[in-house]
Amino acid sequence: MHVGTGRTALFNWLFARHTGGTFIVRIDDTDDERSDPLFEADILDGLRWLGLEWDEGVAVGGPHGSYRQSDRYPRYREAAEILVAEGTAYPCFCTPAELDERRKQVEAAGRPPGYDGRCRTIEQSVAAARRAAGETAAIRLAITRPGATEFTDLIRGLIRVDHENLDDFVLLRSDGRPTYHLASTVDDVDYQITHVARGEDLLPSTPRHIQLALALRAEVPIYAHIPLIHGTDGKRLSKRHGAKAVIEYREAGYLPEALANYLCLLGWSPGEDLTVFPLSLAIERFELSAVSKNPAVFDIAKLDWMNGEHVRALPSEEFMATARPFIEAGLGHELTLEQRSRFAEMAPLIQERTKLLSEIAGQVRFLFVDEVDFDADSWNKVMTADAGAVLDAALMRLTEVGDWSTAEIEASLRSMIEELGLNARKGLQPLRVAITGSTVSPPLFESMAVLGREVTLKRLAKARFRLSG
Repeated sequence: MHVGTGRTALFNWLFARHTGGTFIVRIDDTDDERSDPLFEADILDGLRWLGLEWDEGVAVGGPHGSYRQSDRYPRYREAAEILVAEGTAYPCFCTPAELDERRKQVEAAGRPPGYDGRCRTIEQSVAAARRAAGETAAIRLAITRPGATEFTDLIRGLIRVDHENLDDFVLLRSDGRPTYHLASTVDDVDYQITHVARGEDLLPSTPRHIQLALALRAEVPIYAHIPLIHGTDGKRLSKRHGAKAVIEYREAGYLPEALANYLCLLGWSPGEDLTVFPLSLAIERFELSAVSKNPAVFDIAKLDWMNGEHVRALPSEEFMATARPFIEAGLGHELTLEQRSRFAEMAPLIQERTKLLSEIAGQVRFLFVDEVDFDADSWNKVMTADAGAVLDAALMRLTEVGDWSTAEIEASLRSMIEELGLNARKGLQPLRVAITGSTVSPPLFESMAVLGREVTLKRLAKARFRLSG
């Protein structure tokens, strides 16, 4: 489930919660090539991670069986045969080769594509006899002509499609498998769906679904077609824009609250120029009719910023519990009780600076290893001619510090760089690299205090030896 599908699911969920409705999750798995238990698990996992628990449907149950279309083939065939018997649908005996040849002729003549209705003229009794004799046939809906389908889209307003542009589309394939149109519409009818909110790429299907619902003598749902998501370059969202499957965002260190918050803003706003807000507020204010008609722009930089805002808003205990799996994955082992205590001391400083949870492991690794690995770029950048004198002076000064505390360490080192006539960058960055292995790390003085005097002096000495060698 990618972010576009996640955003559509979120808007459906918000609408259902806002109106006191029922949010239903069904699995459309009639396409064997695109259906896989792993895909289903990914979809359900993504919904749960985003906090979009459903009231009825697959995995939670309800009055309509398994909520998987693959288990409802008999029902779809029954619906198609009823329409044939009533004369609102008909068997089509055209073979794929014949259809392809006629399609090419239509294209060559510059006429609109679509089925030409050849089998519609076959007498109903003749068609029934041919099928009874074993001849295979698809089932097509007989669209009324002349005519038009009109409906009011909650987002786009009044839409009218002339039936000259609507062919007699297939409901049931010749092998008995239902098309998307038949399965989805019959499900909508049977599940008493009142509102369908989906991507605008499915807008061309809506007149077909309305005509089919009318043929089934069912009430037509209210539709809302949500604009697609584009990248910052104005093109349809893809992986090159940073788009991932929803679950990949979890693995990349995003909070579900942050991603849900950001997806809310892709085409909708709660008003008052609010950008960071909980889903409870979105539920209170959400209306499908307030969704923009224009494509939304997905900006990964804004999502990163928003994730940082949500990270900083976490209670400290929750932040540590949320960050710990990322740290342990980076280290390759669970934190000991002593290491957890060490992280707890640094956690407030880490939390203030974190955008992605996946960044934390690299930032705090130096706290939990015996020997730091020096980042080559960081070393080459700051271990210049002045660095040796800085390391020597720091070793002498820190050896003499009485109370090994953040305040005492800071006072000693700031006095040192003042005497050396260096600014903070030249005087402290070599120490940061020696202690943490990188120029990007938590605050230096606090890091030294947490590491302790012995480890700090050992790392400074190691860096000084390497610099000399």
